[in-house]
Amino acid sequence: MVVLGAVLLGLGLTASAWAGDKNPQDFPLRVHIYTHNTHSHYWHRSLEVVDGEGHANLFEGGWPTGFDFSYECETRLQNSVGYSTVMARWKKRGSELELLLPAMGKTCTLKTEMKDGVSYVSRNGHLEEEPSAARRAWMQKHQYDPEHGLDLPVNVAPVESEEQTQQQ
Repeated sequence: MVVLGAVLLGLGLTASAWAGDKNPQDFPLRVHIYTHNTHSHYWHRSLEVVDGEGHANLFEGGWPTGFDFSYECETRLQNSVGYSTVMARWKKRGSELELLLPAMGKTCTLKTEMKDGVSYVSRNGHLEEEPSAARRAWMQKHQYDPEHGLDLPVNVAPVESEEQTQQQ
């Protein structure tokens, strides 16, 4: 990793170059995508646009808030794996989030329907709603704060899934 960093510096590439013309620091929020459906549209065998809808949590100001979304993007979305999140920022507060996708700085805009005081959690393979305060208490207990680089909860057995730890 250090060698790769040195090579990139030697080539004059920075983190923003990896993110295209987007600066990752401009995306302070984090989104965990639980589920989504996708419909790919092609023109002459080339992917033109992808659209769909889904369910996710937004992490803003230390609080998790669930939301439903619809989207239309140039690339496919991926569900979050484990506790991973995607960088985001508001385009229109409360109604549109822009995600910075890991695919070389591409972005995708989600049209959001925020859930007041509610967050999503996956239990036994089923997506459920719970009070945001309960999810925040879990985050504090396990020192999980994706907005500040704490992407892996502590005091959670490595073999346990998110579903099992959510029940604690």
